[in-house]
Amino acid sequence: MVEQLVETIEIPQGIQVELTDNEFKVSANGKKNARHFKSVEVLLKKVDSKIEVWTKSERKNVFAESKTIGSHIKNLIAGVTEDFVYKLEIVYSHFPMTVKVNKDIIEINNLAGGKKQRKAKIIGVTKVDVKGKEITVSGQNKEHVGQTAANMEQATKIKGKDIRVYTDGIYITEKAKKRNGELNG
Repeated sequence: MVEQLVETIEIPQGIQVELTDNEFKVSANGKKNARHFKSVEVLLKKVDSKIEVWTKSERKNVFAESKTIGSHIKNLIAGVTEDFVYKLEIVYSHFPMTVKVNKDIIEINNLAGGKKQRKAKIIGVTKVDVKGKEITVSGQNKEHVGQTAANMEQATKIKGKDIRVYTDGIYITEKAKKRNGELNG
């Protein structure tokens, strides 16, 4: 087994990082993000103000996994400095749809005139704002924000209809973007 350095990630000033085995925790400005990486083949090491991602194998899939873990670490660090923001739009043609936030559930009523209430779960510490036909989902964990937006889109998916003609639902219109190689919230 040959250990190989895959990636070095700089830790910006003012951000505290704690690394024990493959448990990664980052905090700054009162925000915290944490993630456990289950990989046996990938090692994480903290050296001064850098995080190093190492592999124990030279196989392509292990190398790809280590690059993915590096991207997750960058997202966790970016999340404590700026929030990730997804924008969604409520679309309906005949029956006005109502969307309400109730604790950790989003309640969707009157989709296509249906009596059944649809629900979408809010994941983690994610904030959902509904203003008219626009929904803004924001939070410090990119995966939680993205999954919450996807849950709303899936909850309003109508089966058995042609989506080109029948467009009622909630759709993601804008995702968290990258600007100059860095993640932008």
